[in-house]
Amino acid sequence: MELVIDQLSRQFQNKIAVDRVSLRLAQGVAGLLGPNGAGKTTLMRLICGILKPTAGSVSFDGQDVSGEAYRAALGYLPQDFGYYPDFTGRDFLLYMAALKGLDKAQARRKSGELLELTGLADVAKKKVKTYSGGMRQRLGIAQALLNDPKLLVLDEPTAGLDPRERVRFRDLIATLGRDSVVLLSTHIVSDVEHIAGRVLIMRDGQIVHDGAWDKHEDLEAFYLARFGEEEEHA
Repeated sequence: MELVIDQLSRQFQNKIAVDRVSLRLAQGVAGLLGPNGAGKTTLMRLICGILKPTAGSVSFDGQDVSGEAYRAALGYLPQDFGYYPDFTGRDFLLYMAALKGLDKAQARRKSGELLELTGLADVAKKKVKTYSGGMRQRLGIAQALLNDPKLLVLDEPTAGLDPRERVRFRDLIATLGRDSVVLLSTHIVSDVEHIAGRVLIMRDGQIVHDGAWDKHEDLEAFYLARFGEEEEHA
């Protein structure tokens, strides 16, 4: 199980947002840190096939990013995921399950499981437009897990969650990393510090740090000392 990124670049007019990035990510959680404008979201969109690269390639277990097998293995939570405000939470998950190719029985079963897992079972029949920001974020996490992805890409997954919910979901992400390749981008350094076995730091479109992380070390101090960016505290 391996995500392979080879000399990946993306240019927008005169700006190179991702600049010749090469990575090999195996099973486990990799945390992606960096200041605003570093290229993190562009990199994640390239990995998810939403953007086409200017150069380079992305594959997962030998399957190209443009192929159906790749998409079937992928779960993605964007920073601002779209939702249908007049759908109920359950209907939204059933709709997303259909888009991901689950049959009706699978969709009902998996939607029910994920509503329980994310603490939304009690509001499953309420419209999404009535949900708080944290509840919508939990719904976004649920939709990313519908197809039991082996490659999970999460862009700010704990944004909008209260401290207790954040701890709960970073524990969930850590559990998912036992059987999947998980790439987690966040401004909350403590989330990466607690669950990522590997830390990537991006600046100016390039990976400027890539290494295993000892959870007994202070990641925020390391980050601030070397890259001088203020991140949100836990």
